[in-house]
Amino acid sequence: MPSPVAAIDLRGVGVSFRSARLKQEIVALKDINLSVPDGLFVSVLGPSGCGKTTLLRLVDGLLKPQHGSIRVHGESPKPGPGMGFVFQSFRLIPWLTVEANVEFPLGEQGHSREERARMAREQLETVGLTRFKDAYPDELSGGMKQRVAIARALVTKPRVLLMDEPFASIDAQTRELMQMELMRLWSQQQSTVLFVTHSVDEAIILSDRIVLMGPRPGRIVETLDVDLDRPRWAYNAWADERYIKLRAYLSSRMRELVLADPQSDFYRPQ
Repeated sequence: MPSPVAAIDLRGVGVSFRSARLKQEIVALKDINLSVPDGLFVSVLGPSGCGKTTLLRLVDGLLKPQHGSIRVHGESPKPGPGMGFVFQSFRLIPWLTVEANVEFPLGEQGHSREERARMAREQLETVGLTRFKDAYPDELSGGMKQRVAIARALVTKPRVLLMDEPFASIDAQTRELMQMELMRLWSQQQSTVLFVTHSVDEAIILSDRIVLMGPRPGRIVETLDVDLDRPRWAYNAWADERYIKLRAYLSSRMRELVLADPQSDFYRPQ
């Protein structure tokens, strides 16, 4: 049964930063209200500079809001084993092997050395990297590095998984394969996922729900449910009329948001 308490809940959240270069206060996020049910895959879509990464850092507890409240499963957020974070830049530890990288977040959970090794190897088997367990990050391709990063995030069995454009720096073919791999893993573990992306197609193909953000200050413009069956690769969901309509709508809205932003290089006053 799903938890009656939202997995992620933000109410009236606002964050500002002081810019030394501009000598002024920059409002990064303003009046963010977002509720994510347990087990849902939610993508945060929006133009550059709208505060998507800042939103993830707030949910992870790495940042504190100046305004509003944040609850993760009813409690104040904090980094830990219940929260997984996958970054765009992999952030693997170069002097540790693949197995040791995956094992790393287990170090503070009180597991024995044998338990940590077993859990890391099980997770590597899940992402198909068992035979590379003794390799080092610089011996891996970009897609393999990202699989290691995902394995490291999932090894603690987090209830919430935060992903910050994890596939943006890999080629298109590998990106699609990684999207399929992520869906397979998510269907097994059913963590609540908050996934940041600039890609309309990626948001639609992965998500149960899409949160569209507007820029400067970052705000939620619209929330849309994705009415497409899973698994979406099994029936070429991108050829579905519902996919085509949603893609056209989101692409149009993204263009509107960029063109209406006075701070954008593409600003077009009405």
